[in-house]
Amino acid sequence: MTGLAITTVSRALGNAPQISENTRRRVHEVAAEIGYLPDRAAQRLKTGRTNVISVLLDPHEEILGFGTSIMHGLARALQTTPYHLIVTPNFLDGSNVDAVNYIIRNGMADGLIFSRTEPFDPRVRLLLENGFPFVTHGRTEFSTPHAFVDYDNYAFAYEATKRLIVKGRRKVTIILPPKRLTFHQHMLHGFMTAVREAGIAYEIPDTLDLDSPADMIRDYVRRRSGEPDPPDGFACPGEVSALATITGMSDQGLTLGAEYDIVAKQTSLLLSQIQPKVETIYEDLKAAGEAMGQLLLQRIAGEPVEDLTILQSPQFGFPTP
Repeated sequence: MTGLAITTVSRALGNAPQISENTRRRVHEVAAEIGYLPDRAAQRLKTGRTNVISVLLDPHEEILGFGTSIMHGLARALQTTPYHLIVTPNFLDGSNVDAVNYIIRNGMADGLIFSRTEPFDPRVRLLLENGFPFVTHGRTEFSTPHAFVDYDNYAFAYEATKRLIVKGRRKVTIILPPKRLTFHQHMLHGFMTAVREAGIAYEIPDTLDLDSPADMIRDYVRRRSGEPDPPDGFACPGEVSALATITGMSDQGLTLGAEYDIVAKQTSLLLSQIQPKVETIYEDLKAAGEAMGQLLLQRIAGEPVEDLTILQSPQFGFPTP
């Protein structure tokens, strides 16, 4: 239909730089007209590539729309590439190293993206040992560098706690991630730095964490607020924990902005719409997803891993006095 050789058409469809822009445009136009799609099985045999990016996602309820936002950003990064996304659930009680091993052994993808990293994450170790391209949402403590996009949870916890202190709260508390996750230490360090600088009273619940169900957080807050010397300033790492805290305090007849304050991490517009008195610090998950997609493409292309790290800064929206 184009009058061009098969090799030329193949290279044009692959956007080879040796083919002129006019020829590439012409071939793509004809392909679009007839609905041509390359055979992925044949491509894999020819190139050794699957044109698949695999994503391990966690079904935790704390971060609202986490998977949707991350996938939106990834899709935006990959929309002009031949890559397709395949999602595998990563359950909360383990790192799902078996799923990673299956993907590597069977050549199920060209690259992998996952979150909720541990200091010495077995998934990262396995991928490094096999030289398999990957990007994590979160850091580790391995001496061998690897590609990652992370949010500065130290800065979040530090600034959230400082804000509560500025608002006059006498005793502050924070709901931390599970201890096995790397960002538990980052958030704990930020919180403790702020309280030690101010010399203020604090407490950290030992029966709750970021993965606790909302009703468990609500019941704990309700019970604790009725006991002696309860906290009156809450740093919440997500919208669900903030809403659960508000419900628990309300059950005791306590009013947000009067008897207590909350500073929460926000990843959607839900919290600010429902409870505008909650001051928030924003984490842009769509931007994180897009950045991970871009870094993974660079990693697959063989770029040095030392250059493929991003630490996102919190976005503060505190009202001015």
